[in-house]
Amino acid sequence: MLSPDASLPWAATVQAVPAMIETIRSQRDRLSEIDGAIGDGDHGVNMSKGFGLCRQSLDALPALPPLPQALQLLARSLMDDIGGSMGPLYGSLFLAMADTLDSRPWLDAAGFGAALAAGTEAVLDMGGARAGDKTLVDVLLPARDAYQQALASGEGWSQCLQAMQAAAAQGLESTRMMQARLGRAARLGPRSVGVLDAGAASCELLLRTLAAAVLRAVKPPAD
Repeated sequence: MLSPDASLPWAATVQAVPAMIETIRSQRDRLSEIDGAIGDGDHGVNMSKGFGLCRQSLDALPALPPLPQALQLLARSLMDDIGGSMGPLYGSLFLAMADTLDSRPWLDAAGFGAALAAGTEAVLDMGGARAGDKTLVDVLLPARDAYQQALASGEGWSQCLQAMQAAAAQGLESTRMMQARLGRAARLGPRSVGVLDAGAASCELLLRTLAAAVLRAVKPPAD
């Protein structure tokens, strides 16, 4: 079990954002398929474009930056290059996380939780969505709360991250039976019930991948 007091030097976090980029690009078609049920069907394409542009920015650097700086690059790519609401929402999420982490000397359980909370609050402030609206908020809120509850209970860092992953997955599944209240899908009314929300799906993928990257950095696989 990773102690709640365990910490990572920033140099150990450089693979986190590249892993998130690869996840989104590899899941492009699945995300667009989910979106096509009640939306425009382009969520995967747009997300893959924005994350791909961030990959290009990373490749142009002499070395991969640590997590706070990589999240800032990702936020700018998404805000500048993704149309609709998702670019600004995800940009706000990652920028708030980056700003929270930037002044810290290393990454630890408390810092990760603070960044997740700040990012969630930024999304709430920008988008106006609340729990039950069938959006990425239905993943972010339970993920944030599960992480904070595990941390407050004295669980190790790995258990906090795993609790976040499990809550994010449950939050995603909960959107299936929700009626959309925001965006294009809201016009469908009851017909939006029965399918997952695409933004929630991408959010679950990103949180799962970020947590896995942190776990790998703290506990690298044995040779």
